Amino acid sequence: MRLRLATLHVLYFPLGKASHKNIADTKTSINRFLAGLVFCSRFLIEQVPKMALTTSASRLPLHVKARGERYPNSDVKRFPVPDDKVQWSVPWPEYKPVEFTNPKVLAGPVWADPEIRGPNSVKLKFNRVDGKINRRSHMKPDYETPEGVPRNPCGRTGITGRGELGKWGPNHAADPLVTRWKRDESGTEVVDPVTKKKILQFIAICRKDSGAWAIPGGMVDAGETVSVTLRREFGEEAMNSLDAPRKERKKIEKAVGELFKHGIEVYRGYVDDPRNTDNSWMETIAVNFHDGTGNSVGKFALHAGDDAGAVQWTDIGSNLKLFASHESFIEKVAIRLDAHW
Repeated sequence: MRLRLATLHVLYFPLGKASHKNIADTKTSINRFLAGLVFCSRFLIEQVPKMALTTSASRLPLHVKARGERYPNSDVKRFPVPDDKVQWSVPWPEYKPVEFTNPKVLAGPVWADPEIRGPNSVKLKFNRVDGKINRRSHMKPDYETPEGVPRNPCGRTGITGRGELGKWGPNHAADPLVTRWKRDESGTEVVDPVTKKKILQFIAICRKDSGAWAIPGGMVDAGETVSVTLRREFGEEAMNSLDAPRKERKKIEKAVGELFKHGIEVYRGYVDDPRNTDNSWMETIAVNFHDGTGNSVGKFALHAGDDAGAVQWTDIGSNLKLFASHESFIEKVAIRLDAHW
């Protein structure tokens, strides 16, 4: 956006005696200058929200993992989408995406939407709260729904339908990034020899579905708040609190509860997830819970839950390779805590 501002002249005050007329003229000039400055300031302040919305709409991330050749856990191959054809604003009449929705989604489990295309389709309320289901996006402006079907705001993926995702449009998740400082056997914080910064560790799980290491997050259930999802998923996937003895479970729940009172949101928006399609995509809220002393969650043994093949404290660094957009979330945490990256 181009702003046209009036040219503001610097006032020159000559040394020596000045007449009353010159002083009066100078005061008038100063008043006009200040009035113009106030007007320009108000104009800029009014335009900031508008410019912010335009920026968020025009600078959506270019997804990469959502365009992988083969759709996860299937033999389905995506229609190839080059970088310069990702955005919907680029005309591409040759685009012929592959239609795919996993049979388990079509079977109609409680977490999946009904079909919204065809003669027996159901009309859903997109870009708003639909009953207990939040169909709003974390991004602005609202996503488009040509012919009543949501369209991925980050562009083409090579596949239509829902793939493995249950919801049309945004599928909301919550990712708890639980961190601590790495310490040696004496309890001293470990510093990287090159960057001279302390090394941060986070709790990572190995996903059973893909074998990739990830943050122990999960889907936000209908009617559930993000804060509840964060605690539930962390307790189930990383601490396996469901299978712990009653006494141990109470200790875990208390420690997690105390730690989760002081979270810092580090990301809210679209996730470059390999399960995304043209009509269904992942969005998340990632929150950092830092155990600075290592005396809270950091002292409990980690046990993988049902959805995790393994769980461990993992060193944070720029060489990390994680599921979906999790690497970028971790980097934000490292920057926030001024840790080694």
